[in-house]
Amino acid sequence: MNIFEKVLSKEQIFINEPMKKHTTFKIGGNADILILPYTLEQIIECIQICEQNNIEYYVIGNGSNLLVSDKGFRGVIIKLFKNFNKIELDKNIIKVQSGATLSAIAKKAYDNSLKGFEFASGIPGTIGGGVCMNAGAYGGELKDVIKQVTVLEDNKVTILNNKECEFEYRNSKILKNKLIVLEVLIELEQGNKDEILAKMKENNKIRNEKQPVEYPSAGSTFKRPPNNFAGKLIMEAGLAGKTIGGACISKKHCGFIINNGNATCEDVLELADFACKQVKDKFNINLEKEIRVIGES
Repeated sequence: MNIFEKVLSKEQIFINEPMKKHTTFKIGGNADILILPYTLEQIIECIQICEQNNIEYYVIGNGSNLLVSDKGFRGVIIKLFKNFNKIELDKNIIKVQSGATLSAIAKKAYDNSLKGFEFASGIPGTIGGGVCMNAGAYGGELKDVIKQVTVLEDNKVTILNNKECEFEYRNSKILKNKLIVLEVLIELEQGNKDEILAKMKENNKIRNEKQPVEYPSAGSTFKRPPNNFAGKLIMEAGLAGKTIGGACISKKHCGFIINNGNATCEDVLELADFACKQVKDKFNINLEKEIRVIGES
């Protein structure tokens, strides 16, 4: 019997699961085990099983900012998506479980004439991952709208207010301390429904025009360097369309490395490192990768 069958049904457990099915990059070898908990109790119990048996584990949402090694992940992937995605409304406060997508939350806000979340409507990913890295776009960041975050820390449920999350550009205390996001309270303001929709449509129009959304990727590959833009620097370094294996620097937006159909994790990392070196050599600016990389090296 699989040790997780004590707390999960067989339908929630996947053995030797290809991780390319669980990342927006469509890249990655097999995870030993992937599990889909439905409740907070199941999440806690599964983590306890991993820790008691000295099994490495990693929690993901829908894998939108993730690159998994070609050799896969030795251990357990705990996926909080689809089954852990409840969204509830109390006046101007939206309470969401960590597996809820940012687009679904934006729709809930729009449906209830709440403004302030339009910037996130087109960001691929879940609120759990978004909170960890303080996701943002079009002048907004999650830190601007988050009231509190419920996390799992050392198997204890803890509530952090906005300040205690220590949000930074694409970073937070949650990410640094490897805390697990369980639930988020988002505080918005009453707004005009037509204006909210117009702003969401405008943001998504810009995204579709300027980003290679038609290809598998993990969104922006690089963090924005101070007072500059990664895509602009990479383009000025003459790297638009540069490929290594199946990985390609998008001509549409050079801040994105895309999967042309058969890219490996190694292709992406080699191309990202090449871009970093070229930008450093030409402009003496250090680029830092934004994507998270996990798995067997």
